[in-house]
Amino acid sequence: MPITPGASARAAVPFFQANAGVAYLDSAATSQRPERVISAEADFARRDYAAVHRGSSLATGEATWAFENARAAVARLVGAGDREIVWAENATDALNMVALGMADASAGLGGERFALRPGDEIVVTEAEHHADLIPWQRLAARTGATLRWAPVDERGVWTLDGLRGVVSPRTRVIAFSHVSNVTGLIAPVSDVVAIAREVGALTVLDACQSVPHLPVDLRGLGVDFAAFSAHKMLGPTGIGALYGRDELLDELPPARTGGSTITTVTMERAEFLPAPLRFEAGTQPVAQAIGFGAAAEMLSEIGMDAVAAHERELAGLLVDAVSRVPGVRLVGPEPGQERAALVSFIVDGVHAHDVGQFLDDKEITVRTGHHCAQPLHRAMGVTATTRASASIYTIPDEVARLGSALSDVRGFFGADR
Repeated sequence: MPITPGASARAAVPFFQANAGVAYLDSAATSQRPERVISAEADFARRDYAAVHRGSSLATGEATWAFENARAAVARLVGAGDREIVWAENATDALNMVALGMADASAGLGGERFALRPGDEIVVTEAEHHADLIPWQRLAARTGATLRWAPVDERGVWTLDGLRGVVSPRTRVIAFSHVSNVTGLIAPVSDVVAIAREVGALTVLDACQSVPHLPVDLRGLGVDFAAFSAHKMLGPTGIGALYGRDELLDELPPARTGGSTITTVTMERAEFLPAPLRFEAGTQPVAQAIGFGAAAEMLSEIGMDAVAAHERELAGLLVDAVSRVPGVRLVGPEPGQERAALVSFIVDGVHAHDVGQFLDDKEITVRTGHHCAQPLHRAMGVTATTRASASIYTIPDEVARLGSALSDVRGFFGADR
């Protein structure tokens, strides 16, 4: 029987069979894995485990076939060509590949179109995850470029007008998240791409919180690079993907070098393979790639339109569950505005960590802290928030339990007096 979002998808995930009483609302951090994904990785390890792209044995050929089929499955899910998907350790690693490649280009190691000079500008938003901020900080420091950012308001939301205000003819890169991991804001990607093209800037998209939840066509969106992680989309940890337009990947200097990336090596120099292999130095996480591919195939079969429809309903339920509780403040887009199925909130008079522990005692798993977005929280005037997030297997009952428990938090800690 085909799997559908909600209870059907939940039944396919062993975690919920082992933890029947848990309301798991932390999928934005790490999603649970279906049996199909676990089995794909385990079966490969049992039956087909071998080196890939090395040697001419039958075992190597079978392993390479499975490895590249997984790449193709991930590429299909996001509207990319097979050569446009590079394996990375995770999305953080993928974003660093771009920034470090641009640093090497700026040092004269190839890829002149990626070279930055003093006075050039890199633009981000104040809402970025540290993974999409720190690499650009360091690239600016290495090259003399200037880092600029679109500001957020008191709810943590940035605007296109704010972005336009910091983009100039010297802007060379605009890096931003498709979906904020704190506010759930869904960025107007096509509009940002248009702004970038007006000044000839590259666009780098953090798609960690969009690829698992929305139909994403990276070619159609027009971005130059994008990054996402398997462990947020039903897959294993230890692997992610960098998307890049093939002509850009073929010119970007590889951030890591060594075996499997080269065509010719002498004692003086090396020449590199075309993408994606030029970026995949050393032994790759082959079993994890198989799991990643299985997760992508499963999402494709279910249909991302169906996933998005399911999560739109959950987004509304999450917003209602948080907004109706006195003394609990929702951050991000106002109720009624579009957002992902993710809510962060502040409970007046109670620290986020205490909120999280209270909910955990009631078997409701959420995330607490600054969510690797300290500048965003600082701009909102808080040190931490509590975040609840949904996925394909989340059901309305879990959200109802969250709302019920939240109504008791302030009383438990004496903050309602």
